[in-house]
Amino acid sequence: MSLVQLIYASRPFGFDQAMLNGILSQSRRCNSRDGITGALICRADVYMQLLEGSAAALDATYARILRDDRHLEIRRLSYHTVPDRLFPSWAMRDDPARSWMWSQAEVANGAIDQATHLQALRIFERLAAEPEREDA
Repeated sequence: MSLVQLIYASRPFGFDQAMLNGILSQSRRCNSRDGITGALICRADVYMQLLEGSAAALDATYARILRDDRHLEIRRLSYHTVPDRLFPSWAMRDDPARSWMWSQAEVANGAIDQATHLQALRIFERLAAEPEREDA
């Protein structure tokens, strides 16, 4: 099986902690079942997610995300075959968007639309290099 990595971004619809908890719970359950790993970076103005697994599993997952009304303005930033998983032990790691990521003003001014595949990937590589948070 070849390993595929998908990165997408969206704008949350009605973002709050309860909604985020629901997304994470559903993602972890489905991703464990489907052999998908990854991470979700989130805050009130942006979701950015990296998923990794088989092409068939990622295509089915992305199709569900496209139909999910908790996401607006979904944009696929990257879809590539990769040699290894970036988040091998995470059905879905979650992390708030940090100061080293785009600011809310930059997101509002189109930073995600202008992002290259490598810029998006670097954000997740930086997250993967960080130790797990105690409250995660």
